[in-house]
Order: sequence, then C-alpha cells, then structure tokens
Amino acid sequence: MSEFERLHRLDQIGAGENKVSVSAGADERAALARRFGLAAIDALAADYAIRRDASGVVAHGHLSAAVTQNCSVTGEPLPVRVEEDFAIRFLPEPDSAAPDEIELSEDECDTVFYTGGAIDLGEAAAETLLLSLDPFPRGPNAAAALKAAGVVSEEEDAAAPKGALAGLKDLLGKKG
Repeated sequence: MSEFERLHRLDQIGAGENKVSVSAGADERAALARRFGLAAIDALAADYAIRRDASGVVAHGHLSAAVTQNCSVTGEPLPVRVEEDFAIRFLPEPDSAAPDEIELSEDECDTVFYTGGAIDLGEAAAETLLLSLDPFPRGPNAAAALKAAGVVSEEEDAAAPKGALAGLKDLLGKKG
C-alpha cells in the first residue's frame, strides 16, 4: 500500500473520458516527504482525464504541488512550486512467465503498471511529482559555499590550464 493511495476501479472507466481529481492529506504528504527525502510537501493535487484505449488506460492531466527541498550543497530549505502537465499509460503488470521485453508505444506517455482491477491515481501523482523535481537543487548560497570549499565551477575548470601548461603559467607569473 502506498502513502497516497487513490484507487480508481477499471470497471468505472467507460468508453468516454472520466474526470477525476485527487489530493493528498497532511499525513499522506508527510509520509511522501519522508519517502522522497524532502523537507516537506505542503500541497499535492492532480486532475486526471482518464479513458480506455486498445492497450490499457490513458490519463492526461495536471499536477500541482508545493514542496520544500533542501539545497544539495548547503542544506538550506528551498520552497518549490510544481505545475506539471502529464500523460500516463496504465498497463496490466506483465505476466512473470512472459518474456522480459514489453513493446511500449512511442507516444509521450509515461508507463505505470497495475495489478488487479484498479489503477492507483495517488501513487501515479506521487511518482509524477518526484520525476518533476530537481534531484540536486541549489539555493542562492550554493555557489559561495562551493567556492569556499575549493570546488571550482565547470566554467572555471574549463578556463584553467591543464597538465604541463598549468605549471608553466605559474612559472611565467613568478618571472614577471
């Protein structure tokens, strides 16, 4: 069972499009924040338009969230607002006796597998949130903290002489 379970039964999805909205409560958001290593999730909601197609269920929608990530350098809290459109294809979990390769369509949908007679819209929203976040967020003080620790930026590293030329630059500087 996931921290944010919102099961939508497959037999409730007709030929047309179904509109479904889900939102996470405070306890669910706190549990997801722990699972994802976030300081906090202050809001999490998703609006779905769900329909059947030949291979499974397709959901298009929009995710809204407010989270607090920690800067990957300084640990400072960083408030992040997420507004993300998504497209998800829900497919039945492949049979374990079947071959490991599954032919997926090349449309713009992420794929989520399900078992049983329902799809989990809450878990799909949680995974969409995680995928939309910067895995290495940096706050406004990150560059200064890195510089103070002696870490050079890619631009500084690219401009620095390499190998034998690095020593030559120092020698020329001393002779001047």
